[in-house]
Amino acid sequence: MKRVQFNSRYLPYLFLLPQFAIISIFFYWPSMQAITSSFYIEDPFGFGSSFVGADNYTDALASPEYQRIARFTIGYSLIVTFLALSIGMLLALKADAVIRGQSAYKTLLIVVYAIAPPVAGLIGMMIFDQHIGPFVKFAAFFGWDMKVGLNYFDTAFAMVAVAVWNQIPYNFIFFLSGLQGIPASIREAAAIDCKSGTRRFWTVILPLLTPTAFFLLVINMTYSLFDTFGVIDVIVKDKAANNPITLVYKVYLDGFRGNDLGSSSAQSVILMLVVLVLTMIQFRFIERRVHYG
Repeated sequence: MKRVQFNSRYLPYLFLLPQFAIISIFFYWPSMQAITSSFYIEDPFGFGSSFVGADNYTDALASPEYQRIARFTIGYSLIVTFLALSIGMLLALKADAVIRGQSAYKTLLIVVYAIAPPVAGLIGMMIFDQHIGPFVKFAAFFGWDMKVGLNYFDTAFAMVAVAVWNQIPYNFIFFLSGLQGIPASIREAAAIDCKSGTRRFWTVILPLLTPTAFFLLVINMTYSLFDTFGVIDVIVKDKAANNPITLVYKVYLDGFRGNDLGSSSAQSVILMLVVLVLTMIQFRFIERRVHYG
Protein backbone atom coordinates (compact mmCIF):
# COMPACT_ATOMS: atom_id res chain seq x y z
CA MET A 1 0.00 0.00 0.00
CA LYS A 2 1.35 3.40 -0.99
CA ARG A 3 2.09 5.63 1.99
CA VAL A 4 1.26 9.33 2.00
CA GLN A 5 4.35 11.54 2.06
CA PHE A 6 4.39 15.06 3.55
CA ASN A 7 6.90 17.75 2.71
CA SER A 8 7.23 18.66 6.39
CA ARG A 9 7.03 16.40 9.41
CA TYR A 10 4.94 19.04 11.18
CA LEU A 11 2.25 19.17 8.46
CA PRO A 12 0.27 16.11 9.73
CA TYR A 13 0.05 17.69 13.19
CA LEU A 14 -1.20 20.90 11.57
CA PHE A 15 -4.03 18.96 9.95
CA LEU A 16 -4.90 17.37 13.30
CA LEU A 17 -4.78 20.67 15.16
CA PRO A 18 -8.47 21.66 14.53
CA GLN A 19 -9.68 18.31 15.88
CA PHE A 20 -7.39 18.55 18.90
CA ALA A 21 -8.67 22.08 19.54
CA ILE A 22 -12.31 20.95 19.44
CA ILE A 23 -11.66 17.99 21.76
CA SER A 24 -9.69 20.17 24.18
CA ILE A 25 -12.29 22.95 24.32
CA PHE A 26 -15.43 20.84 24.46
CA PHE A 27 -14.21 17.74 26.35
CA TYR A 28 -10.89 18.00 28.20
CA TRP A 29 -11.36 21.52 29.57
CA PRO A 30 -14.95 20.91 30.85
CA SER A 31 -13.82 17.57 32.29
CA MET A 32 -11.00 19.21 34.24
CA GLN A 33 -13.40 21.91 35.45
CA ALA A 34 -15.85 19.24 36.64
CA ILE A 35 -13.11 17.31 38.46
CA THR A 36 -11.91 20.50 40.16
CA SER A 37 -15.43 21.61 41.15
CA SER A 38 -16.24 18.17 42.57
CA PHE A 39 -13.89 18.83 45.51
CA TYR A 40 -15.58 22.10 46.50
CA ILE A 41 -18.89 23.44 47.74
CA GLU A 42 -19.42 26.42 45.47
CA ASP A 43 -21.64 29.42 45.77
CA PRO A 44 -24.10 29.30 42.85
CA PHE A 45 -23.53 33.01 42.18
CA GLY A 46 -19.74 32.66 42.09
CA PHE A 47 -18.96 34.52 45.32
CA GLY A 48 -16.76 31.81 46.79
CA SER A 49 -16.09 28.12 47.36
CA SER A 50 -14.99 25.84 50.19
CA PHE A 51 -12.76 22.80 49.81
CA VAL A 52 -14.49 19.64 51.12
CA GLY A 53 -12.26 16.90 49.70
CA ALA A 54 -14.14 13.76 48.70
CA ASP A 55 -17.30 14.61 50.67
CA ASN A 56 -19.30 15.26 47.50
CA TYR A 57 -18.44 11.78 46.25
CA THR A 58 -19.17 9.98 49.52
CA ASP A 59 -22.45 11.87 50.02
CA ALA A 60 -23.61 10.97 46.51
CA LEU A 61 -22.64 7.28 46.71
CA ALA A 62 -24.15 6.89 50.19
CA SER A 63 -27.43 8.57 49.25
CA PRO A 64 -30.39 6.12 48.98
CA GLU A 65 -31.90 8.34 46.27
CA TYR A 66 -28.71 8.20 44.19
CA GLN A 67 -28.52 4.42 44.58
CA ARG A 68 -32.15 4.05 43.50
CA ILE A 69 -31.57 6.23 40.42
CA ALA A 70 -28.37 4.29 39.63
CA ARG A 71 -30.27 0.97 39.70
CA PHE A 72 -32.94 2.39 37.41
CA THR A 73 -30.27 3.78 35.05
CA ILE A 74 -28.63 0.35 34.76
CA GLY A 75 -31.92 -1.37 33.98
CA TYR A 76 -33.03 1.42 31.64
CA SER A 77 -29.74 1.36 29.68
CA LEU A 78 -29.73 -2.42 29.32
CA ILE A 79 -33.35 -2.56 28.15
CA VAL A 80 -32.99 0.33 25.69
CA THR A 81 -29.76 -1.07 24.26
CA PHE A 82 -31.11 -4.60 23.91
CA LEU A 83 -34.42 -3.60 22.31
CA ALA A 84 -32.91 -0.98 19.98
CA LEU A 85 -30.25 -3.41 18.72
CA SER A 86 -32.62 -6.38 18.43
CA ILE A 87 -35.40 -4.55 16.61
CA GLY A 88 -32.94 -2.69 14.40
CA MET A 89 -31.29 -5.94 13.35
CA LEU A 90 -34.65 -7.66 12.77
CA LEU A 91 -35.87 -4.84 10.53
CA ALA A 92 -32.55 -4.82 8.65
CA LEU A 93 -32.87 -8.56 7.99
CA LYS A 94 -36.40 -8.07 6.68
CA ALA A 95 -35.40 -5.05 4.56
CA ASP A 96 -32.47 -6.99 3.09
CA ALA A 97 -34.89 -9.70 1.95
CA VAL A 98 -37.48 -7.31 0.44
CA ILE A 99 -37.46 -7.21 -3.36
CA ARG A 100 -40.45 -5.05 -4.34
CA GLY A 101 -40.90 -1.67 -2.70
CA GLN A 102 -37.65 -1.90 -0.75
CA SER A 103 -36.76 1.78 -1.28
CA ALA A 104 -40.01 2.99 0.30
CA TYR A 105 -39.65 0.45 3.11
CA LYS A 106 -36.12 1.58 3.94
CA THR A 107 -37.03 5.27 3.71
CA LEU A 108 -39.92 4.88 6.17
CA LEU A 109 -37.58 3.21 8.67
CA ILE A 110 -34.70 5.67 8.27
CA VAL A 111 -36.72 8.91 8.37
CA VAL A 112 -37.26 8.63 12.14
CA TYR A 113 -33.52 9.16 12.67
CA ALA A 114 -33.95 12.79 11.56
CA ILE A 115 -36.08 13.48 14.66
CA ALA A 116 -34.14 15.04 17.55
CA PRO A 117 -34.55 13.42 21.01
CA PRO A 118 -36.55 16.35 22.50
CA VAL A 119 -38.93 16.25 19.52
CA ALA A 120 -39.18 12.46 19.89
CA GLY A 121 -40.04 12.99 23.55
CA LEU A 122 -42.77 15.48 22.58
CA ILE A 123 -44.23 13.03 20.06
CA GLY A 124 -44.06 10.33 22.73
CA MET A 125 -45.97 12.54 25.16
CA MET A 126 -48.70 12.98 22.55
CA ILE A 127 -48.86 9.22 21.99
CA PHE A 128 -49.00 8.52 25.74
CA ASP A 129 -51.20 11.49 26.67
CA GLN A 130 -54.01 10.55 29.07
CA HIS A 131 -56.65 12.40 27.02
CA ILE A 132 -55.68 12.09 23.35
CA GLY A 133 -52.95 9.45 23.38
CA PRO A 134 -53.73 6.54 21.02
CA PHE A 135 -51.59 4.10 22.99
CA VAL A 136 -53.39 4.99 26.23
CA LYS A 137 -56.73 4.24 24.57
CA PHE A 138 -55.32 0.98 23.18
CA ALA A 139 -54.01 -0.03 26.60
CA ALA A 140 -57.42 0.72 28.13
CA PHE A 141 -58.93 -2.14 26.11
CA PHE A 142 -56.77 -4.52 28.16
CA GLY A 143 -57.60 -2.87 31.49
CA TRP A 144 -54.37 -0.88 31.74
CA ASP A 145 -55.09 2.58 33.15
CA MET A 146 -51.94 4.25 31.88
CA LYS A 147 -50.88 7.50 33.58
CA VAL A 148 -47.57 8.75 32.24
CA GLY A 149 -46.15 11.42 34.53
CA LEU A 150 -48.06 10.13 37.55
CA ASN A 151 -47.34 6.41 37.71
CA TYR A 152 -43.69 5.37 38.10
CA PHE A 153 -43.93 2.21 35.93
CA ASP A 154 -46.01 3.88 33.21
CA THR A 155 -43.54 6.75 32.94
CA ALA A 156 -40.61 4.33 32.74
CA PHE A 157 -42.41 2.36 30.02
CA ALA A 158 -42.96 5.54 27.97
CA MET A 159 -39.32 6.59 28.41
CA VAL A 160 -38.06 3.22 27.19
CA ALA A 161 -40.51 3.08 24.27
CA VAL A 162 -39.65 6.55 22.96
CA ALA A 163 -35.89 6.08 23.43
CA VAL A 164 -35.93 2.75 21.58
CA TRP A 165 -38.11 4.11 18.78
CA ASN A 166 -35.74 7.04 18.25
CA GLN A 167 -32.61 4.84 18.11
CA ILE A 168 -33.88 1.97 15.93
CA PRO A 169 -33.25 3.78 12.58
CA TYR A 170 -29.59 4.40 13.47
CA ASN A 171 -29.05 0.70 14.16
CA PHE A 172 -31.08 -0.23 11.10
CA ILE A 173 -28.83 1.80 8.80
CA PHE A 174 -25.61 0.17 10.03
CA PHE A 175 -26.99 -3.36 10.18
CA LEU A 176 -28.42 -3.05 6.67
CA SER A 177 -25.08 -1.78 5.37
CA GLY A 178 -23.35 -4.72 7.07
CA LEU A 179 -25.79 -7.21 5.55
CA GLN A 180 -25.35 -5.76 2.08
CA GLY A 181 -21.59 -6.08 2.49
CA ILE A 182 -21.77 -9.87 2.89
CA PRO A 183 -20.72 -11.49 -0.41
CA ALA A 184 -23.46 -13.31 -2.33
CA SER A 185 -21.19 -16.37 -2.68
CA ILE A 186 -21.15 -16.82 1.11
CA ARG A 187 -24.93 -16.52 1.29
CA GLU A 188 -25.36 -19.09 -1.49
CA ALA A 189 -22.91 -21.52 0.12
CA ALA A 190 -24.70 -21.16 3.45
CA ALA A 191 -28.09 -21.76 1.81
CA ILE A 192 -26.77 -24.98 0.26
CA ASP A 193 -25.23 -26.26 3.48
CA CYS A 194 -28.16 -25.35 5.75
CA LYS A 195 -31.84 -25.03 4.90
CA SER A 196 -32.79 -23.42 8.21
CA GLY A 197 -32.76 -19.63 7.96
CA THR A 198 -32.45 -19.28 11.73
CA ARG A 199 -29.41 -21.52 11.86
CA ARG A 200 -27.81 -19.68 8.92
CA PHE A 201 -28.26 -16.43 10.79
CA TRP A 202 -26.57 -17.65 13.98
CA THR A 203 -23.72 -19.54 12.28
CA VAL A 204 -22.97 -17.37 9.22
CA ILE A 205 -24.68 -13.98 9.15
CA LEU A 206 -24.25 -12.90 12.78
CA PRO A 207 -20.49 -13.73 12.99
CA LEU A 208 -19.95 -11.59 9.89
CA LEU A 209 -21.94 -8.76 11.49
CA THR A 210 -20.02 -8.79 14.78
CA PRO A 211 -17.80 -5.76 13.91
CA THR A 212 -20.93 -3.72 13.19
CA ALA A 213 -22.76 -5.13 16.22
CA PHE A 214 -19.84 -4.34 18.54
CA PHE A 215 -19.63 -0.77 17.28
CA LEU A 216 -23.38 -0.33 17.75
CA LEU A 217 -23.21 -1.85 21.24
CA VAL A 218 -20.81 0.87 22.37
CA ILE A 219 -22.82 3.59 20.64
CA ASN A 220 -26.15 2.40 22.06
CA MET A 221 -24.84 2.15 25.61
CA THR A 222 -23.59 5.73 25.33
CA TYR A 223 -26.91 6.79 23.79
CA SER A 224 -28.98 5.24 26.58
CA LEU A 225 -26.84 6.90 29.25
CA PHE A 226 -26.51 10.39 27.78
CA ASP A 227 -28.43 11.09 24.57
CA THR A 228 -31.83 10.19 26.01
CA PHE A 229 -31.66 13.31 28.21
CA GLY A 230 -33.97 15.22 25.86
CA VAL A 231 -36.54 12.41 25.88
CA ILE A 232 -36.52 12.17 29.68
CA ASP A 233 -36.69 15.95 30.14
CA VAL A 234 -39.83 16.23 28.01
CA ILE A 235 -41.58 13.20 29.51
CA VAL A 236 -40.99 13.89 33.21
CA LYS A 237 -41.46 17.67 32.72
CA ASP A 238 -41.13 19.37 36.10
CA LYS A 239 -42.28 16.37 38.15
CA ALA A 240 -38.93 14.55 38.36
CA ALA A 241 -39.36 13.75 42.08
CA ASN A 242 -42.31 11.44 41.34
CA ASN A 243 -40.94 9.87 38.19
CA PRO A 244 -37.99 7.69 37.18
CA ILE A 245 -34.90 9.59 36.02
CA THR A 246 -31.39 8.59 34.98
CA LEU A 247 -28.07 9.64 36.47
CA VAL A 248 -27.35 12.20 33.77
CA TYR A 249 -30.70 13.87 34.43
CA LYS A 250 -29.96 13.97 38.15
CA VAL A 251 -26.70 15.77 37.36
CA TYR A 252 -28.78 18.40 35.56
CA LEU A 253 -31.34 18.67 38.37
CA ASP A 254 -28.77 19.08 41.13
CA GLY A 255 -26.56 21.46 39.16
CA PHE A 256 -28.99 23.71 37.31
CA ARG A 257 -32.11 23.52 39.46
CA GLY A 258 -30.67 22.78 42.90
CA ASN A 259 -27.59 25.01 42.34
CA ASP A 260 -25.44 22.36 44.04
CA LEU A 261 -22.54 22.61 41.62
CA GLY A 262 -20.10 20.58 43.72
CA SER A 263 -22.38 17.55 44.06
CA SER A 264 -23.43 17.81 40.41
CA SER A 265 -19.77 17.86 39.32
CA ALA A 266 -18.97 14.84 41.50
CA GLN A 267 -21.88 12.91 40.00
CA SER A 268 -20.74 13.79 36.47
CA VAL A 269 -17.23 12.51 37.26
CA ILE A 270 -18.68 9.27 38.67
CA LEU A 271 -20.78 8.83 35.53
CA MET A 272 -17.75 9.54 33.33
CA LEU A 273 -15.74 6.87 35.17
CA VAL A 274 -18.58 4.36 34.87
CA VAL A 275 -18.76 4.88 31.11
CA LEU A 276 -14.96 4.59 30.86
CA VAL A 277 -15.00 1.28 32.75
CA LEU A 278 -17.88 -0.07 30.65
CA THR A 279 -16.08 0.85 27.44
CA MET A 280 -12.87 -0.82 28.65
CA ILE A 281 -14.80 -3.99 29.58
CA GLN A 282 -16.49 -4.04 26.18
CA PHE A 283 -13.19 -3.69 24.32
CA ARG A 284 -11.38 -6.10 26.66
CA PHE A 285 -13.83 -9.00 26.73
CA ILE A 286 -16.56 -8.58 24.11
CA GLU A 287 -14.22 -7.62 21.28
CA ARG A 288 -12.56 -11.05 21.58
CA ARG A 289 -15.65 -12.53 19.97
CA VAL A 290 -15.60 -10.02 17.11
CA HIS A 291 -14.37 -11.36 13.77
CA TYR A 292 -12.81 -8.77 11.48
CA GLY A 293 -12.17 -9.44 7.84
